[in-house]
Amino acid sequence: MPHRCGWTGRIRGLIRIADAFPLSLVQLASRVAVANVFWQSAQTKLASWPVTLQLFAYEYKLPILPPDVAAPMATAAELSGAVLIALGLFSRLAALMLLGVVATIQIFVYPGHWAEHLMWASLLLLIFARGAGVFSLDHLVARLFRGRG
Repeated sequence: MPHRCGWTGRIRGLIRIADAFPLSLVQLASRVAVANVFWQSAQTKLASWPVTLQLFAYEYKLPILPPDVAAPMATAAELSGAVLIALGLFSRLAALMLLGVVATIQIFVYPGHWAEHLMWASLLLLIFARGAGVFSLDHLVARLFRGRG
């Protein structure tokens, strides 16, 4: 019987440690990780714009939008979304926008890459659902407005 109590006590201790881990650190890590994904993607598009336009025309083949419209829209969404998420500014709106990008990629471009897209979406959903956390401009702005109220 004491052996069981020892294990359950250890498990409870581990759970207490996990419960005490600051959510804001998880939010910050999520923001940095997902911002990097979209920043790098946008940089790749910008590095060779003619190739990007060819990819949108012949490989991605998005419905409705022509390649010369879809390519700049996707690049602008990735760049602005990455910057906003990294700074933690308008984070929930930026996460929602990038979730739209992920959904578009999943549905129309690379449906077989669902595991990777699910990972990105999970990080974005955390930011959308819980915000950017304490280490963000959103938090700073909210504190400033609360101070004036």
